[in-house]
Amino acid sequence: MPESVPPADIAGLSLTEIATLVAERKLPPVEKWNPTHCGHSDMRIASDGTWFHQGSPIGRPAMVRLFATILRREADGSHVLVTPVEKLTIDVEDAAFVAVELKTEGAGETRSMAFRLNTDELVVADADHPLRIVQGEDGPRPYLAVRGGLEALIARPVYYELINLAIDEGAEPIGLWSGGRFFPLDGGE
Repeated sequence: MPESVPPADIAGLSLTEIATLVAERKLPPVEKWNPTHCGHSDMRIASDGTWFHQGSPIGRPAMVRLFATILRREADGSHVLVTPVEKLTIDVEDAAFVAVELKTEGAGETRSMAFRLNTDELVVADADHPLRIVQGEDGPRPYLAVRGGLEALIARPVYYELINLAIDEGAEPIGLWSGGRFFPLDGGE
């Protein structure tokens, strides 16, 4: 399936341009496909977002982007690669994606935030794509909802960028608005 890949750097795009790219993206209807489970794919997504097949990293970004379009999270929390004729389990160590870049416009309640994932997919934080913070042993672990139960771990530098924006705005509790919704960044709800 041909797919236009957004620029590698979203800094030069406006959020209007990003929203247009997001709206134009067509993904396969994996939620409608229910083939018989065929086994394990011998693939895994490491916690740093690296995709592996039979223990070796997949070095072709286009191949990773292709596999990401057929990735689905099942009701039991497992992950599968699904086509109309087969379904294969894939191991995911943490989140299926990593949010590696942030683009923000506006301030306060009028702010909008877009994230570029390690697969070059763009996601705008809003009610359908909320941020959440999980408190872990190593500190807060921020996540962004991507689609169908799939999430992106927000890379530590991007999380620090979010925290700095919230501190600069003096948000109480600490957090940011995007898409008309407030997202706490301290793990509170």
